[in-house]
Amino acid sequence: MAVDANANETYDQTVIREDLQEAYTMISPEETPFITAIRTEEASNTLFEWPVVELAALDYTNREAEGEDAPSTNAPNNAKRLSNYTQISDKVVKVTHTSQAVDAAAANVQRLAQQVVLKLKELKRDMEGMLTDNIAAAAGSSGSARQSAGLCAFLRTNTVFEAGGADPTLSGTTEGFPNAAATVGTTPVVFAEADLNTVIEEIWNEGGEPSIIMCNGGNKRRISTAFTGNSTRYKDAVDKKLVASIDFYDSDFGELTVVPNRFMRTANPAADDDAYNVYILDPEYAAVAYLDPVQQKPLAETGHSISRLIWAEYGLQIDNEKAHGIVRDTTNALT
Repeated sequence: MAVDANANETYDQTVIREDLQEAYTMISPEETPFITAIRTEEASNTLFEWPVVELAALDYTNREAEGEDAPSTNAPNNAKRLSNYTQISDKVVKVTHTSQAVDAAAANVQRLAQQVVLKLKELKRDMEGMLTDNIAAAAGSSGSARQSAGLCAFLRTNTVFEAGGADPTLSGTTEGFPNAAATVGTTPVVFAEADLNTVIEEIWNEGGEPSIIMCNGGNKRRISTAFTGNSTRYKDAVDKKLVASIDFYDSDFGELTVVPNRFMRTANPAADDDAYNVYILDPEYAAVAYLDPVQQKPLAETGHSISRLIWAEYGLQIDNEKAHGIVRDTTNALT
């Protein structure tokens, strides 16, 4: 049937609003599992410190004769002072007065308030990546930024790494801040279940109770497809669908949650190599210490635009690195 010549069809119209949802859709990931899992503390200085106290080694000869005088005094359990530096991270939002005034689709994402929300999410992602990085602390100087040591640079006791690798060091040997990051092994290997269990056992021997295995996506798949510590696939009670991945690893020393982290980069990004870290963590013994919490303030207007500065000053606090462990130098390969 022919269409009436005077019928007002959509093909003839030029002012129809684009099919943009009022609520914008964002695919960029924003989960920060490490920051979410650990505590939040307050720092009181750019170099912040915390004490670590340990018990003496077990004495298998602690037997005394009846009636014997008191033995010599045992060594005191003095605290060691560990420390880290805070660092400043920021984002700047700048929106024109016109962008602020117009009524746009997609939830007015061009406006200042929405741009601030997006930059806050970006800031948190930046923090997640740096706090899980293999980087030493630095005091900074005039014109040079301070640097907070990342998680890998704290872990010196319960570690597995390949030939050519080395553990990080502290500025005071057994005290102070991480002054040298871990040395990456020369030949990364496929993540092995035996290495994972070795580190879990070492943590247990030190008195720790780890509950999280944190790794990148490739090693998460490796655990799901090749490890036998948990060979049972879980079924969702609602839709009865088989879940293909292992979210829990049942070790000889307890069950651990396997948490993939998108923002953990290679341990040696400058060399562009495949040397990924796998962290075994007790989140009760880690915190983000804020000298200046996340906040925003307006910047001076110099023309037809509005600006906001978003920032935080913070550092990583690892209460006792013996509560955690790491398998380094893994290739991210399935086999």
